Amino acid sequence: MPTTLEFWFEFASTYSYVAAMRIEGLCAAAGVPLRWKPFLLGPLFALQGWNDSHFNLNPRRGAYMWRDMERLTTKFGLPWRRPAVFPRATTRPARVACHVADEPWAGDFIRRIFTANFGDDRDIQSLEVLREILADLGQDADTALATAESPERRSLLRANTEAAAAAGLFGAPNCLVNGELFWGEEALEDAVAWAQRPQ
Repeated sequence: MPTTLEFWFEFASTYSYVAAMRIEGLCAAAGVPLRWKPFLLGPLFALQGWNDSHFNLNPRRGAYMWRDMERLTTKFGLPWRRPAVFPRATTRPARVACHVADEPWAGDFIRRIFTANFGDDRDIQSLEVLREILADLGQDADTALATAESPERRSLLRANTEAAAAAGLFGAPNCLVNGELFWGEEALEDAVAWAQRPQ
C-alpha cells in the first residue's frame, strides 16, 4: 500500500504555489494518501541567519525566480500576477489551513488562498479575503476563523513549524515520505513515486 505523502508548504512561497496546485492531482492519480502540512518559513529562515526571503536577500536569485514563475505558471496553466508585497504575512490563513487540514475541502481552500496571493495579488491575511474564500466553499466563515484563532487551535501552526525545523526543512515546498525529504516543486513526481515504493 502506498505511503502517506506529507506536503509541507508556506502560503508566501512562490514555488509552494505551483506545487500546491499540482500535488493533490498527482497523489490521487497515483493512489498516494496526501496530508497537508502548513508551516511558517520565517522561523526556519531565522535559524539560517536570514531576516527576509533569500529571494530578496539575493537579487540575482530573486530575478531568476520571478522569471521562472512566469514560465511555470504558463506551463501549468495557472493564473499569475506578481504580488505587490513579497513575502506577504501568512499567519492567519496558515492557522485556518492547519485547522481544516483533514477536511475533504482542505485542498480547495489551500489552492484558493494561493491563487488569491499569486494569481490575484490580494492580501491573504485580510479577514475579508478569508471570509470570501470560506463562504465560496460553503463554510461558516466566522466560525472557522474564530476556531482557527482559538488558543487550542493556534498551537497547531506553531507545532507544525517546530516539526518542520526538527525534520530538517529549510525552505518550501517540501514532501516528506517516511522521513525522506524531497525539496522543491520539481521534486513532486519523485516524491509521489517514492511513496509508491514497497516499504
